[in-house]
Amino acid sequence: MYYLNTNAQIILFQDTLNSEIYVDKSLLIAKISSAIRTNGKYVCITRPRRFGKTVNANMLGAYYTKGYDTHDLFRNLAISGREDYEAHLNKYNVIHIDFSIVPDFCEDYETYLKSILKKLKSDLQEGYPVLKKSEYAGMSEMLQATGDSFIFILDEWDAVFYEKYITPENKVHYLKFLKSLLKDKAYVDLVYMTGVLPIAKYASGSELNMFWEYHFTNDRVFEEYFGLTEEEVKKLTAQHGTVSYEDLEWWYDGYLMSDGRHLFNPRSVSRALTDGVCRNYWTETGPVNEVADCVEHNADEVREDIVKMVAGIPVEADLSGFSAVEQELNTRDEILSAMVVYGFLSYYDGYLKIPNRELMEKFQRVLARSSMGEIREIVDSSKEMLAATLAQDERKVADILEKVHDREIPFLQYNDENALSCVITLCYLYARKDYRVVREAKSGKGYCDYLFLPRRRGQQAIILELKVDDTPENAIRQIRQKGYTEKAESCGGILLVGISYDRKEIKHSCRIEPWS
Repeated sequence: MYYLNTNAQIILFQDTLNSEIYVDKSLLIAKISSAIRTNGKYVCITRPRRFGKTVNANMLGAYYTKGYDTHDLFRNLAISGREDYEAHLNKYNVIHIDFSIVPDFCEDYETYLKSILKKLKSDLQEGYPVLKKSEYAGMSEMLQATGDSFIFILDEWDAVFYEKYITPENKVHYLKFLKSLLKDKAYVDLVYMTGVLPIAKYASGSELNMFWEYHFTNDRVFEEYFGLTEEEVKKLTAQHGTVSYEDLEWWYDGYLMSDGRHLFNPRSVSRALTDGVCRNYWTETGPVNEVADCVEHNADEVREDIVKMVAGIPVEADLSGFSAVEQELNTRDEILSAMVVYGFLSYYDGYLKIPNRELMEKFQRVLARSSMGEIREIVDSSKEMLAATLAQDERKVADILEKVHDREIPFLQYNDENALSCVITLCYLYARKDYRVVREAKSGKGYCDYLFLPRRRGQQAIILELKVDDTPENAIRQIRQKGYTEKAESCGGILLVGISYDRKEIKHSCRIEPWS
């Protein structure tokens, strides 16, 4: 058997339970079970990769599949404490298809789909020998002829859309294939479908409009089962103790649920706790340039947005959504929507931001690409800016700021405080290699504009305060009077940097002093 009532999901879910890091998401079963044989039996949950979709699909398969006794798998999980625990356990014919599995040497859509149909036909004929006696016009007729009903677990439904050989016509055919297989069929007990891309929308509806879709921006039902909540991460940290919660939060926090609770990337958290170190785990599981690919579909449309978000400024957006066939990202809304779908940005209450350090590093690299035009030139000079600051070369720091401000980049023309912050962010982008840079950091009796905390012992910290129509000396005075140095006192020295901009004189000034 390839797809029908196999023990593959049982084995794979057992592997998950055997793992050093495991978080119990089994109450998802109760929510999914409530949809069986109802009008809501078509469930499509889309999330970025590595957010627990396949683990949960394997769990559901192991729970529902008949022909096996999986009590031992679930007896210590939360689902076993529910009164309806036994009602659906090992009671269903399950067809579980992972659409990301591609035949060897597959070079066209027809080969891909025929391989799936061949395996499914073989399974049905083995499970129902009577089917060998007749010919059927399609797979739906064959399923109907079994006289049975099925739960369909379809993992990574959109995987084929990323293959180079897929054409727009192939995509339409594929959607129609799924429709003919699943829509309005008496043999369907439940369809649980996962993927990254939301289902494609058409002018008057959808080929798959029977699905109830749940994605990052609209899910209030299943959101806590995909990703790790703040409480779950704190519990894991207490259990394992290899990495502090504060480090995990800085590296991997940043997504928000509908009620404002925080959500962490599960792969990254589990790898960090297992390895005992925080680094880029999730962003390295796909093509290196995925973020850049999104931006470069039309960099002019989103250049300002990217710079602001790297500077820590949330960007307001009314996202139009992103679907499986709309992959030619042309407009600002399409590009930003795609980045939310892929998990590159978080979206909450109408605003976008870069979720965490793991992704911030990706976006910082994007700013150094040639497609960013003059922005790249500013970023290229940021190494010189850091060196001048550490050397306490006040004149050079001011000169670099002058040159940046003189460029004809509208959103860097100091129309507001955010513009000045964007300039400082770009000019000091290189510093993020050696420093943890925090904007509006709480320290002492207030919030300093920028706090540069060194990643290595013995390095100097930098505290930077900005002033408009004031003096850099007053900026330094504010740092001292309000105790902004508090969070940096354990470092190997502190440099206090005051930068001012005089709007009348159109001039920057800088003052740098060591703290003592």
